[in-house]
Amino acid sequence: MNAFKAYKACVPIAWSPNLYITLVRGIPGTRRLHRRTLEALRLGKCNRTVMRWNTPTVRGMLQQVKRLVVIETEEMYKARKQKEEAHRALRPPLVINHQPSSATGTL
Repeated sequence: MNAFKAYKACVPIAWSPNLYITLVRGIPGTRRLHRRTLEALRLGKCNRTVMRWNTPTVRGMLQQVKRLVVIETEEMYKARKQKEEAHRALRPPLVINHQPSSATGTL
């Protein structure tokens, strides 16, 4: 979720003390300045998330690379992680009996 969607969801990025930044686009083919900015944010690989304090300096860096990253507040990040955990939760095993019910006693 980008900053505009967070604003529309009534969770202004400016009010959150921490920002969770995820790199969602690849680094190859980007400008050197953008690569250096991502390096300063400690984002080296795709789908990696880092937590940074919400300061004007960090927000300025994010403004530079806004096409490459997704910015989340702490509440949004925790909600996304809980949703992923629920999706990966263990389900009861599926038991399949290949023998017909009448043939179980004969053999």
